[in-house]
Amino acid sequence: MNEHKESLLKHGFIKIENILTQAELNLYKDFIEDIISGRKDARKHRHDLGSHERLQPGQKENICQVMWPSEYLDNGREDSVLHRKVVEISRELLGEDMDFDFDMLITKEAGSQTETPWHQDESYWPDLPDKRALSFWFPMVDADTENGCMWFVSESHVGGLRKHRPVADGKHVMMTDLGPEDTGRPCPVKAGGCTVHTGRTLHYTGGNKSSEARRVYIINCRPAAMVAEERRQKFDHGLAGLENIID
Repeated sequence: MNEHKESLLKHGFIKIENILTQAELNLYKDFIEDIISGRKDARKHRHDLGSHERLQPGQKENICQVMWPSEYLDNGREDSVLHRKVVEISRELLGEDMDFDFDMLITKEAGSQTETPWHQDESYWPDLPDKRALSFWFPMVDADTENGCMWFVSESHVGGLRKHRPVADGKHVMMTDLGPEDTGRPCPVKAGGCTVHTGRTLHYTGGNKSSEARRVYIINCRPAAMVAEERRQKFDHGLAGLENIID
């Protein structure tokens, strides 16, 4: 893990393979399918992250996002192997005080052309004194440029938070512009592994040109004291519902 830590600190992102076994992965694939299909009612936390674009024929959402999917786990986060492993890795990477903050699901169904624009995650968050934060991006199928893997700009995390703006008037999705010095590169990753990036790492995903849905489980970690500070500021990443967050 030391090599991963050094690479993360230098580049702002890493890829870690083989975190979940196939059996473990299948549990989360089935769980996500239950949410996307509506067998688990997650309407309180579900919306279209791509609502700034015209809905494509045959699609229910351009980009389905469900905040706090762990609220719908049958046995809660406490029995979730994914959450346990992520917190352990986050502590190895950025310190023993790292802890779970929030999670989400994002799915781009087959043929969804909607891109997730370049941005830094910190643009969505309150200004905290400790900026350490990690997002773990676990695809349920192998992610590549065909179905919308992550792209990153190496070392973009060292330059501070850039100016962001809504992707369209009245929308909450944020975006920023790449400068002439910025070079985005794809980071394909196999199912069972993940990418990890900091809150200030520029990243993007393209549309899904494949014939299979690209579904992702995302977990964010930050220092426990900063999670407590967020909650003190009444900032819960949509846990109470999305009415006051989305358009």
